[in-house]
Amino acid sequence: MFNLTFPKYEFRLKKIEEKRFIFDEIRKKYIEFTPEEWVRQNCVKFLIDKKKYFSHLISIEKTIKLNGLTKRFDIIAYDIFGNVDLLVECKAPNIIIDQKSFDQIITYDKVINAKYLMLTNGIINYYCEVNKIDKKINFLKDIPVYK
Repeated sequence: MFNLTFPKYEFRLKKIEEKRFIFDEIRKKYIEFTPEEWVRQNCVKFLIDKKKYFSHLISIEKTIKLNGLTKRFDIIAYDIFGNVDLLVECKAPNIIIDQKSFDQIITYDKVINAKYLMLTNGIINYYCEVNKIDKKINFLKDIPVYK
């Protein structure tokens, strides 16, 4: 699998009939091991280990309604009051993060209303703070450790 810029983490893997699966500790089940899932699982471990988010306040791949369409976000980390602190969009490592990727996460955020945004392909990470008052996105060098 791809080498990512996240720290090295241990994962539970298994193989069933030539398909590989990775255990998702948030959803408590094995998920098909795709390049995007590899990024998502590493990102979750990074958020818990380095950014100190609580695992029980993280949601993965839940649906939202957007302009009458059902969409699925990658990762949301809530604060202890139930507000969305961080919205993460994950791409496979071979996917270039471009304007379309930023448009996607910003569109999702119109419904989700996060304080921070993270866009990653596991190799390049972009971090943003959403200024709701000025309706601006401010790029950050990193997202702060959860408080």
